[in-house]
Amino acid sequence: MPTSAGLRGAAALTAALLALAGCSGSNDDGSVKAAPELRWDSCPAPNAAEGDGRPPGAEWECAGLDVPLDYDDPDGKTIELALIRSKALDPGKRIGSLVFNFGGPGGSGVAALPGAAQDYQRLRQRFDLVSFDPRGVGRSAPVTCLDDRRLDAYYQGDSSPEGPVEERAYLDGLKRYAAACEKNSATVLPHVGTPDAARDLDRIRQALGDEKLYYFGISYGTELGGVYAHQFPDKVGRAVFDAVVDPTKTSEQGSLGQAQGFQLALGNFAKDCVDRGEDCRLPGTTAEEVEQGIVDLQKRLRAAPIPGSGDRKLTETAATNGIAQALYSKEFWPLLEQGLDEADGGQGQLLLALSDAMNGRNQNGTYSNIGAANTAINCADYESRYTLAQTKAALPRFRAASPVFGDFLGWGLLGCSAWPVPGAWETPDVSAPGAAPILVIGNTGDPATPYEGARKMVERLGEGVGVELTFEGEGHGAYNSGDRCVQRAVDGYLLDGKVPAADTVCKAT
Repeated sequence: MPTSAGLRGAAALTAALLALAGCSGSNDDGSVKAAPELRWDSCPAPNAAEGDGRPPGAEWECAGLDVPLDYDDPDGKTIELALIRSKALDPGKRIGSLVFNFGGPGGSGVAALPGAAQDYQRLRQRFDLVSFDPRGVGRSAPVTCLDDRRLDAYYQGDSSPEGPVEERAYLDGLKRYAAACEKNSATVLPHVGTPDAARDLDRIRQALGDEKLYYFGISYGTELGGVYAHQFPDKVGRAVFDAVVDPTKTSEQGSLGQAQGFQLALGNFAKDCVDRGEDCRLPGTTAEEVEQGIVDLQKRLRAAPIPGSGDRKLTETAATNGIAQALYSKEFWPLLEQGLDEADGGQGQLLLALSDAMNGRNQNGTYSNIGAANTAINCADYESRYTLAQTKAALPRFRAASPVFGDFLGWGLLGCSAWPVPGAWETPDVSAPGAAPILVIGNTGDPATPYEGARKMVERLGEGVGVELTFEGEGHGAYNSGDRCVQRAVDGYLLDGKVPAADTVCKAT
């Protein structure tokens, strides 16, 4: 499951339902030529791979940056990274460029930043706000796999098979998907991993003309930021890691942590519903009864999917995916409540729309490439390749962690089993001795990147580098929750260099 699909999906779901910077002039890594000058121009509308939608406003400019496809062959083939920026509102007090990665992996920063920029307006006073499509994503040499029609069928498939026949069908589907990715994107697949993306990030820094990187990483963006800090510790300026991926966990441990995290968030949602008494539309007088009602709904959908949208049905898999999507933000809890109530009555349109947002399905039936890029980046990063036997042996742990999401995430261990490119690591190295302080924010109610990951990131960054801030709240991420305590701490750090006291705690009001 993506670590931050909800960030990109939220904007699409809401709509559906309700001067030139120069190069640094230096060759920082000793092997690749200095980044060329960026040529900024007006932005086109996002394309289907980025998520489709309206063109950004006039305050946004776009550019392309050529980078080596293979950093081991710096004079060989290049690819172009797509960038977007909005200039600082107070040029006289401008600090530099603040580069965002909103996560995924696989999310388009070019599409996401204009929609999210209102949450970062105070930072825009003194920073150019900048984001980009990482390699393999959106306009940046995108990974492509299945066409839209086949993706509809793929996402309608059963992702928690029972018995040999369903298991074989599931494995065959994964093989066909991997084969399509290799057929359509063989050149780029070996080069979309996080280490290469981190080197791209430093090329972006150079091209923006900044001596140090100012960075705001969310969800997977924290893993990318950690790998960057490891590779370029002396180039870290001020960096914020929000909704932190645990760098100590293997792919299996990370998925198990997500099962626990989404179950925790679902329990918090259920308790909130019950606490509202008769206003809660779901059956049950306790949170446990509400959760059991959701498990019962999943069982009914497995036996008999219900009408969704057009000729697409709401299956058990789509419902589970939609429930997870709604848990990324407390703002979507009312939609989750409504969707579950409607599904209980035989109408699956809302839960299917939530699932579509998670999968990157646009309103016109096309798909962004977030799903393909997410798989390609994860499989390029993590070396584990699970067999059917290993996966089935792990399922009891996943089911114990989450009656609702355990099967869904447990079977997901097979996602890279047929992948044509080997993975790079068991866990990423984010040690960054000598780097400037990095603000690391953990959210106690985060479903996709459980709270404990923030402390692990601080430990792995090394003494004197990671500074932890705790947000006692709900949803994926802290700064974009609007909490003033979190925002004051982050703004003071990024704008004025005031590092918060270690172990600062902000409580949602």
